[in-house]
Amino acid sequence: MGLAILCLTPTLMAQTVWREDSLQEVVVTGTGTQHLLKDAPVQTEVISHQQLRQFAGKSIEDILAGLTASFSFNENDMGSHLQMNGLGNSYVLILIDGRRLHGDNGGENDLSLIDPHNIEKIEIVKGASSALYGSDAIAGVINIITRKHRQQGVMLENTSRVGSYGDIRQHNGIALNYGRLSSYTNFQLQHTDGWQNTAEEAIEQTEYHITDSRNKTVNRHTNWQVAERLTYQLTPDIELYADGSIYWKRIYRPSGHHPGVDVKTWDLQYDNASASVGGKWKLNSTDVITLDADWKKHAYNYAFTDTTLTDGYVNGRFTNYYPYFSGQKELQSDQRLTNISLKGVFTLPYEQLLTAGLDYRYDWLKAPMRVAGGKATDNTQALYVQDEWHRGLGDGPAAVYLTGGLRLTRNQGFGTRLTPKLSAMLKLGELRLRATWSQGYKTPTPKELHYQYVRNMNGVYLYLGNQDLKAQNSNYFGMSAEYTIGRLTLTLAPYYNKVDDMIALVTVPAKDAPGHLIAKYDPIRVRQYQNIENAKTYGLDFTLRYQNPHFTAGGSYSYLDTQANQYDSEEETMHKVTIDGMAHHKANVYATWSHDFSKHYQLGVGIYGRFSTRRYYQIDGHGKGYQLWRLSTTHQIGRSLRMEAGIDNIFDYVDRTPHGLHLGTTTPGRTVYASLTLRFNQGKKLTNKYKSNFNSNNNEEN
Repeated sequence: MGLAILCLTPTLMAQTVWREDSLQEVVVTGTGTQHLLKDAPVQTEVISHQQLRQFAGKSIEDILAGLTASFSFNENDMGSHLQMNGLGNSYVLILIDGRRLHGDNGGENDLSLIDPHNIEKIEIVKGASSALYGSDAIAGVINIITRKHRQQGVMLENTSRVGSYGDIRQHNGIALNYGRLSSYTNFQLQHTDGWQNTAEEAIEQTEYHITDSRNKTVNRHTNWQVAERLTYQLTPDIELYADGSIYWKRIYRPSGHHPGVDVKTWDLQYDNASASVGGKWKLNSTDVITLDADWKKHAYNYAFTDTTLTDGYVNGRFTNYYPYFSGQKELQSDQRLTNISLKGVFTLPYEQLLTAGLDYRYDWLKAPMRVAGGKATDNTQALYVQDEWHRGLGDGPAAVYLTGGLRLTRNQGFGTRLTPKLSAMLKLGELRLRATWSQGYKTPTPKELHYQYVRNMNGVYLYLGNQDLKAQNSNYFGMSAEYTIGRLTLTLAPYYNKVDDMIALVTVPAKDAPGHLIAKYDPIRVRQYQNIENAKTYGLDFTLRYQNPHFTAGGSYSYLDTQANQYDSEEETMHKVTIDGMAHHKANVYATWSHDFSKHYQLGVGIYGRFSTRRYYQIDGHGKGYQLWRLSTTHQIGRSLRMEAGIDNIFDYVDRTPHGLHLGTTTPGRTVYASLTLRFNQGKKLTNKYKSNFNSNNNEEN
């Protein structure tokens, strides 16, 4: 694994201590090297394995929105529309075990690629991290760390979950560990029948609404994934791996010949695949070199459900209208990513730790109907270094930590750019003061540069790429104060993030669009990717957590404000606007209790609340504020049987905003769920000869 590369503390010891104090959790994301959470030079938020098990979320969106106030989602057929501290999905880098999750080049990753039952913990680093991670890390980084299965022999597990509205979640895993070879095969299935919170639909952005729309708030959909990981311990110091996955998703949309705009004659189908190889070489007890090579594919198709006459394109040029029949597919886009990373960590004199690496990234996009010429490519190379230094102050526990990093990036279309980062931490007993300044850099994606497509969304919308876009740059300033009083930990973290030449979809006059597209589609609105000026987000995050062996309670609060200057080409004036999706206030609260009634039965109970004020948008209305409450119970019976049951949205809140306008939340109202997990282990712990290398990657499975 590319990130977990240096074992500063024996993992088994860290696990024992962590169960008594969550600040002893080992984290890797902030610096790419391992640190205890309380000593991490870069402020890191952790959603632990214990929190995940008690919350029992059905999806990664459910987990992130439910357990931290910094996130919000506005899910629809095209993606999750994640927002983190005011910036959208395309500015948030999502990693799985330190490697980039690949979905849509426009930034709307399909988060159902992540199996929630296979997560060990989640690490969140806020603010620009381009010096270490490159593009897409302007708002921050989310690192999903998966569970590892370390016992010799065979492990079988099955989790089946059912809930309201035909919600079905299935997880199956088979782990085989024999000597130097380890294998883990994972299958996940997700399905929902969808739901409709209202039959009212806004038509073409007018006051006219239809009241018998067939459109659903969330459409029926099914997806499944099969993934395999092989690990081979060539020597006690060299570990090799290969993994791959295939993924399929279909979104079933209302169909037929109902009058109006609320039916389609095609569903949406996604076909993804991935393959990776890599290795890790421990040069000595501290120094290590890793090499990773990833290939990922994300293909998006129309799957026709009725005879449909649609546009025919060859190499991006319209040729004629072409009929498709039920059962046929039409490719909309095929996006592929190749990423190669070489990284080393080396101990230097005077308590220094040097990280250095090379990255190569190649993006390939095929979209016959949506890109001029039918294809577009992009490639980026980067060289980066990072130096960590710490020194104790006097004879007590006080210490100072400094981290500096620099990345040199070269992109085929946008030249060369340096992005630095500086972080510092002062530890004074149980008080930790952190400060970070970092720059971010993000070049336009092939989609933002070249895409053009229409979307029938309460009328025809025309979306246009823009080959005159500039690269985006950011400056992030963040501070935090963390104080522990016995079992209570409090953190206050203000921040300021300024993004120059931020890319956003902007409504433009029809006269600015190609005339042949206007004549062909007669859109009610034209939207184009453009650079907007002086975009900034600023706010503060506050968290508190109280923990004892049986009871935890806490919460988080996030204040946010955003601002940008947007040029109105029709009025030839500059307007101040908010960044779409912003809510000034969001908060989460929780309390959990657990008790061992015998050595064979443990009960856990949790209550969770989630709150948001109004979310602001430039068009299509604002999203309403809301509050949602959740009750979860867990029942551990022996080591092999676990049951979960709960109620989501206890007070039955439903946002009945008409279709076509923005929602605060898509929840269908009160829902119930139940799940059953069965696990079978037959084997013994790994021998000492191989344990150290395996455990240096991640926390061992509980």
